[in-house]
Amino acid sequence: MGIFLHSRNVLALVLITSSITSVLGSNYFEDFDITWGGDRGKIVNNGELLILSLDTTSGSGFQSKKEYLFGKIDMQIKLVPGNSAGTVTAYYLSSLGANRDEIDFEFLGNLSGDPYTVHTNVYTQGKGEREQQFRLWFDPTADFHTYSILWNPQTIVFSVDNTPIREFKNMEKIGVQFPKTQPMKLYSSIWSADEWATRGGLVKTDWARAPFTASYMGFSNRPVSPQEGLEPINEEKLKWVQHNYMIYNYCTDAKRFPQGFPPECNV
Repeated sequence: MGIFLHSRNVLALVLITSSITSVLGSNYFEDFDITWGGDRGKIVNNGELLILSLDTTSGSGFQSKKEYLFGKIDMQIKLVPGNSAGTVTAYYLSSLGANRDEIDFEFLGNLSGDPYTVHTNVYTQGKGEREQQFRLWFDPTADFHTYSILWNPQTIVFSVDNTPIREFKNMEKIGVQFPKTQPMKLYSSIWSADEWATRGGLVKTDWARAPFTASYMGFSNRPVSPQEGLEPINEEKLKWVQHNYMIYNYCTDAKRFPQGFPPECNV
């Protein structure tokens, strides 16, 4: 949890749970707990690497020991290689309860050679339905790539390798709720959702290829100012990604909203 302190023109973010840290290459033993899946979730290499796996019995997951209220979160992830159809690797910030806030990355597996789908969503007070989906411009299974969430009272920016793919701005002035009051923990999990994850559920999980494994390293977090957002060069990168790699945007799905789009779609 954090609070903002103002002193003249200087802004500081004070973390309540600990001193300000930026822990690239941090120790997973210190920062995370394996929360389900038994030994399918493992921290190895003296805490430098975390592995989650999914088999015919169960998936697995972990969560951060600390809560965050605003900040920049980075995680290096190598996704499930090969035929990952039907699997979902989720990486997200979330509070608890029916009225939770949540900021989501979900990686939807696919057949060998086909691209992953990156699914993003923002929940406020338990309400989501703000999905945008993307393809990636590289193979996310061949190496580790950095997936980031920048969150402050004015904006949420989803980025991949420092390239923004989505921005969700605070539009409370037009009646759109924005997550800014509930501290959240960081979670990740791998699980089977073959009823919907790949081609709307048409392609099922090939369990002969289990276990399916995702790997994590290089977690970091840092405080951000309320004004931090996209610089002009990153605004151009965002436009490039959305023009070339966006495959779904709730703000253009007229069949889903026959009575009119949500108000943020008209800004």
